[in-house]
Amino acid sequence: MTPEQFRAMGHRAVDWIADYLERIEQFPVLSQVEPGRVRAGLPAHPPREGEPFDAVLADLDRVVLPGVTHWQHPGFFGYFPANSSGPAIIGELLSAGLGVQGMLWATSPACTELETVVVDWMAELLGLPAHFRTDDRGGGSIQDSASSSVLVALVAALRRARAGSATARPTVYLTAQAHSSVEKAARIAGLDADALRVVDVDPDTLAMDPGHLAALIDADVAAGLAPAMVCATIGTTATGAIDPVRRIGEVTTRHGVWLHIDAAWAGSAAVCPELRWINDGVAEHADSYCMDPHKWLLTNFDCSLLWVADRAPLIEALSIMPEYLRNRATESGAVIDYRDWQVPLGRRFRALKLWLVIRWYGARGLAEHIRTGVRLAQHLAAMVADDPGFELLPHHPLGLVCFRPLWPGADPDDADRRTLDLLERLNAGGQLYLTHAKVHDRVVLRFAVGSPQTRDHHVEAAWRGIREQREAGLRVGATGR
Repeated sequence: MTPEQFRAMGHRAVDWIADYLERIEQFPVLSQVEPGRVRAGLPAHPPREGEPFDAVLADLDRVVLPGVTHWQHPGFFGYFPANSSGPAIIGELLSAGLGVQGMLWATSPACTELETVVVDWMAELLGLPAHFRTDDRGGGSIQDSASSSVLVALVAALRRARAGSATARPTVYLTAQAHSSVEKAARIAGLDADALRVVDVDPDTLAMDPGHLAALIDADVAAGLAPAMVCATIGTTATGAIDPVRRIGEVTTRHGVWLHIDAAWAGSAAVCPELRWINDGVAEHADSYCMDPHKWLLTNFDCSLLWVADRAPLIEALSIMPEYLRNRATESGAVIDYRDWQVPLGRRFRALKLWLVIRWYGARGLAEHIRTGVRLAQHLAAMVADDPGFELLPHHPLGLVCFRPLWPGADPDDADRRTLDLLERLNAGGQLYLTHAKVHDRVVLRFAVGSPQTRDHHVEAAWRGIREQREAGLRVGATGR
């Protein structure tokens, strides 16, 4: 492909993306295709000769788009938002165009040093402590996801725990509300299931119980085990519960246990000074902290930020220096090699897209985006609270609202079945997409606001649809169908 051919095709591709974003509301939010349809729409064998770009674009429209669930749709309220934005898309394009492999400072100094700048900028925007900055004893890096971030933190925590007790069996502490990636990280790190300790939660807030955590750690220490890491969550996936970091940190600090903070979704809220209460206790107690700009901060996947209070255990755990990676800059000790901060050796130039997002929106624009999401979520919560046909779960200070429809006369199992049926009908309608969770073994609906495209009328239309489908479910239940 010549530069001129690339220019022509690139212009058409950018136009296609712009047209897609402009008409995204025309598509059903959740893909309506049956399993196997996308594959069946494409040839079974690769083309023998190259094909024109027109044919590719035609198949993109004909085959691929029907099989896409549109995460950027203003009616997407499932899981957590996976924001994208114009600056982030352009940053991704520039990264691909440069084709940098940023495993070492020497392989592209700009890739490394721009990353140090943006993670330090983000630490400032979130009000994180000074020792998380790269020019202090800690520092930050860009991982692909919060799953990788917790794995890296756990490897460092295990390294530190084993340095204190080489033979004692390590243990890890989390609640049932913590993300599944914590358990997966433990498996990858070679820990058995019996190394995990599930900490009780407050029955109302679903936040970790520091008293139970202290009792579990005390019992394990008395048994000769080595408590290695506690994972506290700021904004759990199921309900957005916020663990009491300060009280948890008092326990971990007393015992010298690594405290990892998973703020993957909710951490973005701290760009608003009035919401920085979510990080109470982080400065004094956290050993590592993760948040994902690709969830709620206008940066397309993948972009997860991981900070450590002290980078030495991390580098000691992950640094391996074969001869083919040796170079003068690394051996001088004057540079950061981010390959020592992650599991893979290679790394993309992810900092470019986050750099463009921060420069385009600025601190004020980023905060306004978060405030809009919070306001819209509270608007929905108020409508739910005012409707006697629904039960609103308390504790929804950010962009996630959980609630359940009420089914008079139904037993708990039947009520859950009817709620899941309602969810299927809503998602099949194409106007919105919700997901669910279980709270105290009862099904609840999750409504997560965060798309920059979402406005009041989208939330109000979604609520009308939810109410209408509940009414339809009541009529079906009344007739026994």
